[in-house]
Amino acid sequence: MSVRTRLKGQLATIRGITEKLLSVFTTPEQWTHQVHDQANHALWFVGHIGTVDDFLIQRLAPEKTAVADEYRRMFGMGSRPTPNPADYPPTEEVLAFMRQQRETLLEILAGLSEDDMDRPTPDGTPEFMPDVASLFEAAVWHEALHLGQVTVARRHLGNPPMVDG
Repeated sequence: MSVRTRLKGQLATIRGITEKLLSVFTTPEQWTHQVHDQANHALWFVGHIGTVDDFLIQRLAPEKTAVADEYRRMFGMGSRPTPNPADYPPTEEVLAFMRQQRETLLEILAGLSEDDMDRPTPDGTPEFMPDVASLFEAAVWHEALHLGQVTVARRHLGNPPMVDG
């Protein structure tokens, strides 16, 4: 199996898990529910994953970037979630943004060759992403990392585990 095919599969798998976990959040209060006052909530997660995908897009195809300063402020690295739904755009807008950024990232992946996967990343890219393939790997593990936070909020709201063995 090629690296590109493997990355595409991993991106699809993690996004499927994300969509399933997010499906139980229905009200603005649930979307911004924090387990404690420093915790990330589901809506912040959605916006954050979209902004991180956009960062990766900037590394690969800067002309396709789509993050507004407002989104960077609300969802970028170092941002702090609030429990107030009025502090955020409508949930459907933030979800659409996250989904569109992933579509763009997948389109970029589809246009790359296997040789491109070994190409070094541009200057200014964090050292833990030394080549193009590692950018896509980071999208997978970063989303999974933050999904743990969503899972805790989901369970704290009384939802059953997604998988109950």
